[in-house]
Amino acid sequence: METAEIVRRFLAFFEKNGHTVVPSASLVADDPTLLFVPAGMVPFKPYFLGQRTPPYDRATSVQKCIRTIDIEEVGKTSRHATFFQMLGNFSFGDYFKEKAIPLAWELMTAPVADGGFGIDPARLWVTVYLDDDEAEAIWREKVGVPAERIQRFGIEENYWSMGVPGPCGPCSEIFYDRGPEYGAEGGPAADENRYVEVWNLVFMQYERGEGGTKKDYPILGDLPRKNIDTGMGLERLATVLQGVDNIYETDTLGRILQDTAERTGVAYGSDERSDVMLRVVADHVRSAVMLASDGVRPSNEKGGYVLRRILRRSIRNLRLLSGTDTSFLHDLTRTAITAMEGIYPELRTDAERIHEVIEAEEKHFSDTLRSGTALFNRAAEKTRAAGGTTVSGADAFQLHDTYGFPIDLTLEMAAEQGLGVDEDTFRTLMAEQRETAKRDAKAKKLGNADVSVYGRLLENAGATDFLGYTDHEAESRVLGLIVDGESVGAASAGDRVELVLDRTPFYAESGGQLADKGTVTAPGRGTVDVEDVQKPVPGLFVHRGTVREGTLALDDRVEAVIDADRRASVSRSHSATHLIHSALRNALGPSAGQAGSENQPGRLRFDFTASKPLGTAELAEVEDEVNTVLSGDIQVRDFQTSLEEALSMGALAMFGEKYGDRVRVVEMSDYSRELCGGTHVAATGQLGVVKLLGESSVGSGVRRVEAAVGIDAFRRLSRESLLVGQLSEQLKTPREELPERIDSIVARLRSAEKEIERLRAAQVLEAAGELAAGARRHGPALMVTHRAPDGTTADDLRRLAADVRQRLGEDGPAVVAVAAVPEDRPVVVVAVNKSGQDSGLKAGDLVGLAARALGGGGGGKPDLAQGGGSDASAVDSALDAVEQRVAQTS
Repeated sequence: METAEIVRRFLAFFEKNGHTVVPSASLVADDPTLLFVPAGMVPFKPYFLGQRTPPYDRATSVQKCIRTIDIEEVGKTSRHATFFQMLGNFSFGDYFKEKAIPLAWELMTAPVADGGFGIDPARLWVTVYLDDDEAEAIWREKVGVPAERIQRFGIEENYWSMGVPGPCGPCSEIFYDRGPEYGAEGGPAADENRYVEVWNLVFMQYERGEGGTKKDYPILGDLPRKNIDTGMGLERLATVLQGVDNIYETDTLGRILQDTAERTGVAYGSDERSDVMLRVVADHVRSAVMLASDGVRPSNEKGGYVLRRILRRSIRNLRLLSGTDTSFLHDLTRTAITAMEGIYPELRTDAERIHEVIEAEEKHFSDTLRSGTALFNRAAEKTRAAGGTTVSGADAFQLHDTYGFPIDLTLEMAAEQGLGVDEDTFRTLMAEQRETAKRDAKAKKLGNADVSVYGRLLENAGATDFLGYTDHEAESRVLGLIVDGESVGAASAGDRVELVLDRTPFYAESGGQLADKGTVTAPGRGTVDVEDVQKPVPGLFVHRGTVREGTLALDDRVEAVIDADRRASVSRSHSATHLIHSALRNALGPSAGQAGSENQPGRLRFDFTASKPLGTAELAEVEDEVNTVLSGDIQVRDFQTSLEEALSMGALAMFGEKYGDRVRVVEMSDYSRELCGGTHVAATGQLGVVKLLGESSVGSGVRRVEAAVGIDAFRRLSRESLLVGQLSEQLKTPREELPERIDSIVARLRSAEKEIERLRAAQVLEAAGELAAGARRHGPALMVTHRAPDGTTADDLRRLAADVRQRLGEDGPAVVAVAAVPEDRPVVVVAVNKSGQDSGLKAGDLVGLAARALGGGGGGKPDLAQGGGSDASAVDSALDAVEQRVAQTS
């Protein structure tokens, strides 16, 4: 049975039994405590915790999941996977054990012709919690499982909680017997390799309290509404129904693995090391496709780092497997999309963008892999030269920070050379780098409150009614006050406060548009200056600011007023963003998809996918098109419709964004039509003028344009006109001739710089003959040391060292060590002739000695090597160290 058919049967079965089919949530978790969704129940967590009221009593889903803790183990075994899917059915206070258990058994054992999975009941075993007699009785008496195939386990195996106060309860698991060839008889208690868990039924019937350990925590009593949460790994079930040994032999992962083997010319099963790499590639390529489909893009932060990490691990394993630099990811990405599109048809629609994301990262990493590998090899050489076995955490951090090497890639490369890596120092440096950014981001988005505080407010107060599309002020009521992370009854002058109102004109930051600012005033009582508005949980607008005067209290009637001028300026920027998006797509094609934006008063930035920079002429064309369109004063219209209808009329959706069944469309005639929840101008003529300020790279395959809008654009143009006028006056050149005049001046400067460089190099090399003639002898070896004038480049030092070495000939060992301080940091170069190398003198060893004296490091080939450091005052000592070593060796 194919995996897509398993999914279809599972959902159809539970839909027939009164469950609402809920589409998989994005892999990117809404929960701010999570990076990705790691389990099937996570999208339903607010319902189980009582933070939100579920819109249905029964639900079923196939949820996409990512687990990052096992990435290093992926490939080493045939069990671990980064991306996986969880089949689940859920009851929110509706049915409980008496219904959940028979439903699970029916689906597992019903004949295939009747819509079931057709598993032989004799091959299924069941486990229950130690004292869950109720579940045991249902399995035995109602379902008919023999008592000898029901086993009891303790709290570690068969009891569930979220690890925090809230619902908890016993579990019951269904195991499949793979047969005697996999292990001993006796059920899960005897051998979990033979008896594999396929379905876990969680019975949420108790409430746990604070404290305790994973194995021991207080139970406060029964839940008022008992819930069901079941989870069955789709990949594991597929191994059972397809009669294969492990998940890498199923129809989805197996297809990708086999394609990888064929393209790299390596047979799966012929060598354990190759098998590990093939499994890594199959898993990681599929995971990358699913992450890219949900809008994740490679970066050095958060989810983007996970995607970058697995892609770069795939690329390196493909090179090791094939022994070439051949690019395989395009074809393997296509294979992964084909393998998964039966379950996720949106992969077909997103295929072009997915390819673009993955291939841009492949190109970017290929460009840096050679340099990064060279840097690692130097670090490894330095480690061995110092008699160590561990590459420093600082070197590992530099590989990550400069070349984007994931730490596990550095660990693999080190292990291949018999070395370890100082992971503790690496992680300390990473933590230091991220600490400030994390703290700032958390303070901005969540304030100091635990997210559960907002969940309770939403549950009690309901969603905030947003009036900002039509109103700039509104009469409202205070439904919630938070100070220092705690709900309070009142807030006084000077307090930093978060307010929740029943209705608001304030726009909460989202979709790239910054939040409104303004005031919330309780007449005759107090005023809050609102500085930011966020939605920490969907539907709840949290106004963050400072009580300027007086006091505000719960249930106060207030006047909420936004800064209308600021809103108008931000709206102009947002409308300009839509026009720029359309102009870029017209210039570059539909692959120029939105990858992020920020709309602030008078300015905007827009990130888009592109494989190469935009030229000056292309930017000018985009800017001209935008201003031509806006000058037509096109009416800006917004309306709500179904997601399906919006997409059918050509409305653009942001790649990876989450949308409900009803969406808001903003259109500017036929020129621009996008799904958007932001605020906009009434007509494009209100923008005035848009001025593009520049274009740059913000990541692999992602470019950024920045622009000024309205009066800010006019002021920018005015300043540029003034600057051009000043240049024209200083250079005595008409404005229209300035480019040619400046080109001429720059060309002359470059010519002069080259001449200066030529004269300096000649001056340095003139000393070669004199230096060779003054060589000192240490036994049979000739030695030359020389400190060149400061400013001498490293290239000139290498030429000088090689020239002097040649003049010393090959009659006996000869060593040349020259040093200089090019730009505040000393550089040393050592050259050794063939005779010297034969006698045991190596340039790489000698330069390492000198570089350590300079407070740095270095390396190179036995005949010529270069090093450097930070202590310019130690140049003479570094040269003396080389000469002393030569004297001792000779």
